[in-house]
Amino acid sequence: MTHAPLGQAFIAACAHVFRAPVEQLEAIDVTPDQDLGEVQHLAEAAIKRLDSGFGVLVITDIKGGTPANCCGKLADAGRVEVVAGISLPMLLRAITYRRDDLDVVVEMALAGAQSGAVRVDNRIRVGEN
Repeated sequence: MTHAPLGQAFIAACAHVFRAPVEQLEAIDVTPDQDLGEVQHLAEAAIKRLDSGFGVLVITDIKGGTPANCCGKLADAGRVEVVAGISLPMLLRAITYRRDDLDVVVEMALAGAQSGAVRVDNRIRVGEN
C-alpha cells in the first residue's frame, strides 16, 4: 500500500524482473484526498484475499504516511506484518522468500532493503586496480 502510483509501478517492475506476473501480490495506490475509511476497507479486503493461512506482509512507502498509518492499525504479529520504506530490492527479496515463515520474510525484506541501498559510481579508489 503506497501513495499513487508507486504500488502499480512496483508490481510492473516485479513482473519485469520475474518475467511474469507475481501471484498473490497486490497494490493499493492511495490517492490524494481519498477517504481514510475507504483506504482501511481496501486494506482489510486485500489482506483477507491474500492470506492463504500463512500470514500477509504489507509493505508501505513511508512511515507516518496515510498508507502506513492505515496498515499499522491492521498489524497482527505473526498474521499481518507491516514494513515501511519499500524499495525494489526489499520487494524482490520478500517475494523470493515468500514461502518461508512470515518472520523470515520480514527479516529478508529488511535485509534486501539494507543491502540494496549502495552508492554506485565509477571512481577508482586507492588500492583498487
